[in-house]
Amino acid sequence: MSSWENNVRKVVPYIPGEQPKERNIIKLNTNENPYPPSPLAKEALEKFDYSDMRLYPAPDAAELVNALAETYSVKPEQVFVGVGSDDVISMAFMTFFNSDKPVLFPDITYSFYDVWAEVYGIPYKQIPLTADFRINADDYAQPNGGIIFPNPNAPTGVLESTEMIERVIKANPDSVVIIDEAYIDFGGTSVLPLIDKYENLLVVQTFSKSRSMAGMRIGFAIGSEKLIKYMNDVKFSVNSYTMNRVTIVCGAAALRDGEYFRTTCRKIITTRENAKKELSKRGFTFPDSMSNFIFAKPPKLPAKTVFEKLKERRIFVRHWNKPIIGDYLRITVGTDDEMQALFDALDEILQEA
Repeated sequence: MSSWENNVRKVVPYIPGEQPKERNIIKLNTNENPYPPSPLAKEALEKFDYSDMRLYPAPDAAELVNALAETYSVKPEQVFVGVGSDDVISMAFMTFFNSDKPVLFPDITYSFYDVWAEVYGIPYKQIPLTADFRINADDYAQPNGGIIFPNPNAPTGVLESTEMIERVIKANPDSVVIIDEAYIDFGGTSVLPLIDKYENLLVVQTFSKSRSMAGMRIGFAIGSEKLIKYMNDVKFSVNSYTMNRVTIVCGAAALRDGEYFRTTCRKIITTRENAKKELSKRGFTFPDSMSNFIFAKPPKLPAKTVFEKLKERRIFVRHWNKPIIGDYLRITVGTDDEMQALFDALDEILQEA
């Protein structure tokens, strides 16, 4: 090893779901929305003056921030935007998790959390979920330097109640509590109303799932003005121009199309509930999902085998070679036609077993 490598920060990186380059596949592995973004976003893109690309974007992304504030009935000063919710949460880690005490998050959860903690040198402790993949609020009533977890959780899809989350916040007045609501629009109730009661609560959401704009990379956080100011101070000390001009105008346009957003979410929820019935018929077991994916354990065959056999048929789902979750597949909810193709493939695979 070269001597300069002694000073390199070495971490195990986050590994995203596979992004095949082929077009003629069924892609159910990264929880993307199977429907296109709002037509208003397309219209905004078509009207965009490409000569404006020579200019830096507004550092405060005011057009997008104001649209979010109006949509969620908060002040612009309570909104933070970033390049996807990953960027937003990363900035929150840098801003709020600076204690010698460990940050707490579940042992089965979004696998970027421990990566950020390692990158930023933040101590952390992973709290085991219960046997049915739930979060026990009492486990978070211990000394800590901050708390974060998704609701619904990923990759399980399990939704926790607002009452349970409020118990966690109440028990931790000296820590920032971050609730990652990437999937909340698929059947859950946001804890956003609680930001008026708790200035240490930060709620993070994304345009990648329910608003069909994963390719645009738009994430946002809403919290007390104090929290958001601290985050902006850090952001503007790192990179003032994180949101590009095209993203800002398209994101703001999508927010104006509430009916399209609600219709798309309803379609995914309907398809998900039907998929639960179809998977149950085939012997799959899974926690009740309130997200746009199902975390399912196959019958007869190991999950890895089913994963590989589906891939041979050009159907991509997600699998992790990890304890406990290695027995499961995470299946994104696609269109009705895509899900039917999945069920047909599963019938063939299970019949061969």
